[in-house]
Amino acid sequence: MAEEIITHSAEETTQWGKEFAKRLKTPVLVLLTGDLGTGKTTLTKGLVSGLGAAKENDVTSPTFTLLHVYGKRAKVYHADLYRVESFHDFETLGLEDMFAVPAVAIVEWSERFALPSPWPQVRVRLEHLGGDTRRISVLDPA
Repeated sequence: MAEEIITHSAEETTQWGKEFAKRLKTPVLVLLTGDLGTGKTTLTKGLVSGLGAAKENDVTSPTFTLLHVYGKRAKVYHADLYRVESFHDFETLGLEDMFAVPAVAIVEWSERFALPSPWPQVRVRLEHLGGDTRRISVLDPA
C-alpha cells in the first residue's frame, strides 16, 4: 500500500525526509522518480541529514559528478542518473561498489536504468502540484 504526503515548501519536504530517514533500515536502495524541479534533491537533503551522514546544506545534486558519498562510518550514497544516456555510461559509474558494505543508497532518476540490487528497495515518486506544493508517494514503504 502506498503512502502519500503533501508538502507546501522546500523546508517541509526536507523535514519529511529527515523523519522518513528514521524508518530506513540499512542496507536499502531508495529510488527517487519525478520530473525536473519536483524536489528529489531537496528530499535527499532531509534523508542524508536525518541519517546523520551530513548537514543538509552540505548535500548537493550530483548531476555532473553523478555520485556523492556522505558519512564517515555509515555511508550514504547519492547518485543522479539524469545525465546517464546509455547502459555503458551507467556501467562506468561503479555503482556495484556501493553494495560491498551495507549502506543507504539514494538514486535520483532511478527510472532511467534497472538497478539490480541485493538490497531491499523503497520507491518514492515526487510530483509538482503548483507553487511550492509537492506530492510525495512512497510506493514501497520502509
